[in-house]
Amino acid sequence: MAGIIDIHTHAFPDQIARIAIPALEREGNIKAYLNGTVADLIDSMDRSGVEQAVLCSIATRPEQFQPILEWSNAIRSERIIPFPSLHPRDPDLLDHLQLIHDLGFKGVKMHPYYQDYFLDDYPLFALYERMSELGLILVIHAGYDIAFPRIRRADPQRIIDVCRQFPGLKMIATHLGGWDEWEDVRTLLTGRPIYMEISFALDFLDQIRLRDILLNHPPEYLLYGTDSPWTDQATTLKMLAKLGLPDQLFEQIVSGNAHRLLAL
Repeated sequence: MAGIIDIHTHAFPDQIARIAIPALEREGNIKAYLNGTVADLIDSMDRSGVEQAVLCSIATRPEQFQPILEWSNAIRSERIIPFPSLHPRDPDLLDHLQLIHDLGFKGVKMHPYYQDYFLDDYPLFALYERMSELGLILVIHAGYDIAFPRIRRADPQRIIDVCRQFPGLKMIATHLGGWDEWEDVRTLLTGRPIYMEISFALDFLDQIRLRDILLNHPPEYLLYGTDSPWTDQATTLKMLAKLGLPDQLFEQIVSGNAHRLLAL
């Protein structure tokens, strides 16, 4: 088996991590497992046997694009695969997308709650079309968010609608297709050729429902992700192993599918 890849992690520049992690802990009423630095993430990867991690940033304002891009460029390595962020109200959105592509990044992260948009907002259609043409991956927060009011911004139906409109878009729906919207995930998303990663799902769903979704989704569209530092990488791997999935499916989830998607 090729090395394990965590498709969904977060970290910050060291000086920002000291402020950001306590603030996010208060907002979400949740405790981080790591201190939010790249060094601590790599230590966690070493402890859990994760070879590579996609590090997702979130631009909460359009003017954060450039500093996030520069930091992403500075930290990328054989272990860390950064995904910079685009803000939906960036006046230079498509130019910045092109720059991300030209610098060799493999994808971007967007978050409908922290960036205050809906996944199927029409002004984003040009972005989705261009991402499809460039072959860039879009990681989106899917489902509700623990720190925000329950407004449906990236629910399973919106995910389906966008993927129908842009069949070439490589979208990863985090949190097993939609955090705390898993009944809709099972009835609407499961079985469709849409990428889903498992973070923050194993902690909230029972094994029967987890196995049901995972065994009925196209095996090549499932990915291991943790949302680190908000869950522990080693614990997530152990919980996945306890589901007793077929060996080939387990290997695809933790390694094979991500290697193929990221063209490693």
